[in-house]
Amino acid sequence: MVLTRAETQLGEARRLFERAGAAVLDLPALVIGPPDHWGPLDDALADLDSFHWLVVSSANGAQAVDGRLRERGSSLARRPRSLRIAAVGRRTALCLEELGAPADFVPPRFVADSLVEHFPVSAWGLRILLPRVQSGGRTLLAEAFGEAGARVVEVAAYESRCPQALPPATAEALRQGGADAIAFSSGKTVEHTARLLAAAFGSDWPQVLQRLAVVSIGPQTSRVCLDQLGRLDAEADPHDLPGLVEACAKALA
Repeated sequence: MVLTRAETQLGEARRLFERAGAAVLDLPALVIGPPDHWGPLDDALADLDSFHWLVVSSANGAQAVDGRLRERGSSLARRPRSLRIAAVGRRTALCLEELGAPADFVPPRFVADSLVEHFPVSAWGLRILLPRVQSGGRTLLAEAFGEAGARVVEVAAYESRCPQALPPATAEALRQGGADAIAFSSGKTVEHTARLLAAAFGSDWPQVLQRLAVVSIGPQTSRVCLDQLGRLDAEADPHDLPGLVEACAKALA
């Protein structure tokens, strides 16, 4: 089982897959770091009491905002009392709880579209802060809230870059056909994995995947799988890590 995640997020996913009986090969496909410029986020955080909602779509975004606030002597737990937080996904919500800032709203499905559809109040006239990845993320939330009459401030809070190379053990296992499935948790993990495979195996890299079931965590990731890899065997439902484990098991059954 090949697991593609950010370097700092492989542990939790590995534990879930190993608990389900899988032998896991790590394929770190994202290196999480700061954006090229902190200015836009810093400006927004300096004016945090002017926002009605903070909408967080990933644990990386939550950690980045909290970390930047701590450098200012504050934190999400000590945010203005008037600021409410919405979270996309179970892991994002759990991360906010660990930071002492539990979400005021989590949509019933763990995708951005569900947050927009089920948002608990009218967006008209609200000022909403949307921290996001610097490149490659979706603009759906900003567009949808803007169309609903909100004043949206979208800022880069972090960047997810491509690692330099595949881990040698994982590359050798793939070369020898020693894996049955590969799991993707975001569109960027798909794009970066394709880049890493091309660097390791040359133009024949798609053949490496022919022996593997391709499994995605959700609709957006599935679309990138089809675009970049030309195929998809299973999609998690619900769109979280436990759902990804179950989808892999069904794809290999």
